[in-house]
Amino acid sequence: MAIAYSAPEPSSADSIELNKRYLLTANVVAALGGLLFGFDTAVISGTIPFIEPYFNLTDVTLGWAVSSILLGCAIGAVISGRLSEHYGRKVTLIFCALLFSVTAVATGFSYRFDLFVAFRILGGVAVGMAAVISPMYISEISPAHVRGRLVSLYQLAITLGILLAFMSNFLLADSGADAWRWMFSVQAIPAMLFFVALFVVPESPRWLISKNRIEDARHVLTKIGGQVYGEKELASIRQSFNTHQEQVKLSVLLEKRYFLPVTLGVLVAVFSQVTGYNSLLYYAPLIFKNAGLETGDALFQTLAIGIINCVFTFVAIVTIDKVGRRLLLLSGSFLMTVCWALIAFTFNPNADGYLLLSIILIFCAVYAATIGPVTWTYIAEIFPNKIRALGISVATLSLWIACFVTSFTFPVLAKAAGESGTFLIYGGLCLIYFLFIFFRLPETKGKPLETLERELSGE
Repeated sequence: MAIAYSAPEPSSADSIELNKRYLLTANVVAALGGLLFGFDTAVISGTIPFIEPYFNLTDVTLGWAVSSILLGCAIGAVISGRLSEHYGRKVTLIFCALLFSVTAVATGFSYRFDLFVAFRILGGVAVGMAAVISPMYISEISPAHVRGRLVSLYQLAITLGILLAFMSNFLLADSGADAWRWMFSVQAIPAMLFFVALFVVPESPRWLISKNRIEDARHVLTKIGGQVYGEKELASIRQSFNTHQEQVKLSVLLEKRYFLPVTLGVLVAVFSQVTGYNSLLYYAPLIFKNAGLETGDALFQTLAIGIINCVFTFVAIVTIDKVGRRLLLLSGSFLMTVCWALIAFTFNPNADGYLLLSIILIFCAVYAATIGPVTWTYIAEIFPNKIRALGISVATLSLWIACFVTSFTFPVLAKAAGESGTFLIYGGLCLIYFLFIFFRLPETKGKPLETLERELSGE
């Protein structure tokens, strides 16, 4: 059914009667998917000293124990697009919350390594789905002038989840040989909170329009920004869909008009992982131990990483809609290059623990204030409405594959090239990312999703 009218431009920030409580509630609840994402992926770091002897792990099987969750993340990214398109963003997130709850307890009480890995993979499916749908939901429900800050809430939630995992690991570390079981299982508590809270938030208005539920979408948009905003945004979104309701196939992403957004989304996702942050996150206690620190001190320093990671995400929340995505990515990739070089030259079995920790904390602060939150924001807003769910799925799949390769190979690479050599490789990749951003990455700050769609795909 073709549109017979021309949609006006989306309303400016001045014309929006923003219902802050309604909008913030919806975004905070959706961002809880990020908290569980952060917890589920980071909790493994504190369990390594316990599961390594329990399952008698080698360098290869340790890499598999740590990175197996990322295989599930890739699966979750693949299936989330179709599920969220068919059932809606909200219903799919409810399923994620249930999966988080079940796999947390099942992983913690696994008595065989194959079962442990199987439940880690299933937990990864929930992580992968949440990583696609939570930022997508936030970007679709948020007005353009605050979209960057609100999508950054997702990254803040990830860092809070990481901090909670590190904190619970630290507090449970002295609870006996089975401490690792409780480290995994406590995740079920925030997972059930996420499940309950999802019943009070609205569905994405863009998904409602894609299903021709126009009045439901109008109600949500009007409640977000008032009647004028609701009508203008409704008209703009309807035009972007062209009301063609055919099923979007994967092959559509190969069309020439979508080449730029797909390429940008995939490369931003991949570079966010191969620059080595997650290897540092997952193996932090092992890295500190190899630098001559005791396990207890290593866990405490890992907790310090979690605190810095969380605190500096607020820098991105404050700046992302002011200075833009591009400047944050440029500064982040450059400073991370410098930090990796310093870490590589500082690291040795007799390293000054305080100096090494200081550099690592600076590195984590840079990532948390730049690449971490900007990556999810950029991926969530770069794709046209028609292919957003599928495009974000592909970009996030690429992210998880890159993360899997990086984290799986770290123990082997560190043994072959040494930790310092591995850190220099990560630094080189950060430098390549800096050059890519400088020469190829366009700015998206403050632009409505439909405007970005016209600029990047010519629709």
